[in-house]
Amino acid sequence: MSRYDDDEFTPEEIRDALKNKKKKLDKRKKKALLKKRKSDLSPMELKLYKRLKAKSRKKKRRVILIIEIIVILLLVGVFYVWSKLGKINFTKIGKTEKNDLDEETEQLLHGYTNIALFGIDNRSNGNFDTGNSDALMVASINNDTKEVRIVSIYRDSFLDMDGDGKLRKCNYAYNHPEDGKKGPQEAIDMINRNLDLDIEDYVTVDFKALVDAVDAVGGVDINIESTQEIKYLNDYMNEVEYITGKDSKRVTNTGMQHLDGVQALCYCRIRYTSGGDFKRAARQRTVLTQIFEKAKTASAGQINEMIDGIFPEISTSLSAPELIGLATNVKSYKLAGTLGFPMDKRTATYGSSIGSVDVPCTLESNVKKVYAYLFNENDYDPSEKVKEISSEIQKYTGFDESDAVNYGDDQYATGDGSKAASSTSDDTSSDN
Repeated sequence: MSRYDDDEFTPEEIRDALKNKKKKLDKRKKKALLKKRKSDLSPMELKLYKRLKAKSRKKKRRVILIIEIIVILLLVGVFYVWSKLGKINFTKIGKTEKNDLDEETEQLLHGYTNIALFGIDNRSNGNFDTGNSDALMVASINNDTKEVRIVSIYRDSFLDMDGDGKLRKCNYAYNHPEDGKKGPQEAIDMINRNLDLDIEDYVTVDFKALVDAVDAVGGVDINIESTQEIKYLNDYMNEVEYITGKDSKRVTNTGMQHLDGVQALCYCRIRYTSGGDFKRAARQRTVLTQIFEKAKTASAGQINEMIDGIFPEISTSLSAPELIGLATNVKSYKLAGTLGFPMDKRTATYGSSIGSVDVPCTLESNVKKVYAYLFNENDYDPSEKVKEISSEIQKYTGFDESDAVNYGDDQYATGDGSKAASSTSDDTSSDN
């Protein structure tokens, strides 16, 4: 019978372990040996003891080093993210105004993230508090399906500005904030009031952001439809080059053209061609759609270039964690459609203080169609506030649903927006 316990190494096992460093040892016996006092060990046991202790210390150092590397990488990543986000103009706004919506509507809206998008033309980069909002859009994200639908609100839409019956072009709101508000909050309140929405946050970009975004994704492919478009695009070129500090080439041919950032911005500004402001809003949506789709497949270098170029030219009420959350899902987003608002409308002119406007025919019926398009709600009953504003607009203009004119802008809608626009054009006249 052996004088060695089952949890002890025999002399033969110790000699074998000392000769063969790679030999796997019994874990239970190793643990027992390392628990002994050195004074109780034989010379051979002491030699194996020291070797096992050295291996243990080396392993611990390796683990600590790996942990240190991970911590450093995490710190570098956090610093990188925050250094990028630090370029953005984060702007807190007060509590936005919302109409008195019923519980069912509020529950419906909770399934979506609705954000106001403003493109401002203030001729001075970096000023986001006021300015003419030449692009007004609502991006609605379905929180479950990640589908994104965009509504462009025509800048000349004849809407209520303050809740007290002041009717103006809708781009008036951003440039005329009242009661201590800033332009973005005034504009959000205007959109919520007239469209029964629950928007709380916004993103505003100035001229240069669009230019840098297009350049970062390698340009956009645009169908230049006429020599008239070429003329106006090139007419804007000198001013845009001066404001953005970037040079570009003049466009010389119709048909599909690959545009850089400066050219794309000039294209977005064209309004004095067939289709007027309706077509201009469609051009803006076309460029935005291409940027969106290209950004989803952009390389790390392109994304970094986009961040460095665009972030300093953005103002937003979204917090850094909210932006990170949106960015995390960007590859899963699907642009389901774009559409112009109002769908049913008629143009009219009302003196120098108001000018030429796009009158919704009626606001109430248009809001119903917005809900059908954005939220798949075909039986929406607008709030009392929307009905009140709709009545005020109808009283001022004398226009009702039968006065709507089909200006052909339904052809500029895309995706699901095309279906909504085409169903609208069937109900309106083209020769009113």
